[in-house]
Amino acid sequence: MGGRSFTSFEAVAGRYRWRMARIRFPGGSSIDETELEFRVSRSSGPGGQGVNTTDSKVELRWDVEASQLHEAAKVRIKDRMGHRMTKDGILVIQASEERSQHQNKSAAIARFRSLVGEAMTPPKRRRKTKPSYGAKQRRLKAKKERGELKQQRRKPGPGA
Repeated sequence: MGGRSFTSFEAVAGRYRWRMARIRFPGGSSIDETELEFRVSRSSGPGGQGVNTTDSKVELRWDVEASQLHEAAKVRIKDRMGHRMTKDGILVIQASEERSQHQNKSAAIARFRSLVGEAMTPPKRRRKTKPSYGAKQRRLKAKKERGELKQQRRKPGPGA
């Protein structure tokens, strides 16, 4: 990850102590930022002449299997985000919308947080329902009326 594994510090008893940044997902799960690998490269798109000299495109890579998340979350992520993963099980997200590498890195992390958070949420259970008695009666009445209408359209046959 570009040599940077600590991103902030906090004052504790008059001393400064480095603290690892954690990426938090909806539902309370979180991972260390050190689990993410960032690669930078030259980007196409906006930037004028600077686009040819600046490595502004950011590629975020995350090994799902090596993650600290619980197994159920890993399975859901693999099922829902398999199209974004390599054969080795590494999730890849690219960001090159902005002109600066820093903004693209922030965009990649935000996209990662929303996509993985959405993939980790368990699906809502379907509540079984059945039509009410009145709804059944209305449906049958409409079918009967429709059948009678079609019956009236027929040409009278030999028995009528």
